[in-house]
Amino acid sequence: MGKTKTAVITNLPEEKLSGEEKYIKKQKEQAEKEKKVRAPGLGGGQRIASVDPGPIVEETKIQEKESTSRWRRPRVRGNKYKIANTKIDKKKLYEINEAVELVQQTSYAKFDATVEMHINVSKQDINLRVNLPHSTGVEKKIEIADDATIKKLKQGKIDFDILLAKPEMMPKIVPFAQLLGPRGLMPNPKNGTVIKTEKEANQFSGNNVTVKTEKKQPVIHTTIGKVSFKKEKLLENAQTIIKEIPTRQIVSCYLSSTMGPSVKVKV
Repeated sequence: MGKTKTAVITNLPEEKLSGEEKYIKKQKEQAEKEKKVRAPGLGGGQRIASVDPGPIVEETKIQEKESTSRWRRPRVRGNKYKIANTKIDKKKLYEINEAVELVQQTSYAKFDATVEMHINVSKQDINLRVNLPHSTGVEKKIEIADDATIKKLKQGKIDFDILLAKPEMMPKIVPFAQLLGPRGLMPNPKNGTVIKTEKEANQFSGNNVTVKTEKKQPVIHTTIGKVSFKKEKLLENAQTIIKEIPTRQIVSCYLSSTMGPSVKVKV
């Protein structure tokens, strides 16, 4: 008998093909797909294990860059800010008393704005508790840690500005260090927030501020009072904070009011 030849008629509907014809057709289609993705240098029967997605990644990066750049628009200042800013010489280093006076003059907020102090330092782990001669005008809620405090911390609830703790409570508070630490609320003997008696809580008032660097930047942000305060009070608070930080560690210092332009201070 002669050899039997099998012919596959691809134009026939799928249901009219025999099982053998369907198998041969599938193999042929698979071979065609492999030819389309075959890389130069591969021998017959070899397949590509993976395809380099380099160009696709680059295209994705470009698209991401284009999408994010749309939101980075130049900051536009209002007319009130621009007028206030003309009263300040940005190239000049002002004496501390002049800086305080300028901040009060250039504040244009409709509310009693806060006078802020921003200090760039060379050391990143500064953490000081400073007792100011005058109040900053900000009322602070002080809490002495107890079992009720622990329950709130377990729920992630923080409704206090200063947390004090006796030594015997510290082991219960330590597990919440990641919650309290970044907010500057973790009791610490260095800043006096670990107390022996409840009477010591009286020293923590609006006159006390925590002067510390940001978590990842060597910069300090703090407040010295309100714009409505007398110039002398703001000046004494500012001088007290500057004295607590070694002069050699201060790179630059600025005063500003809420929403107002900044004034560079000579230290």
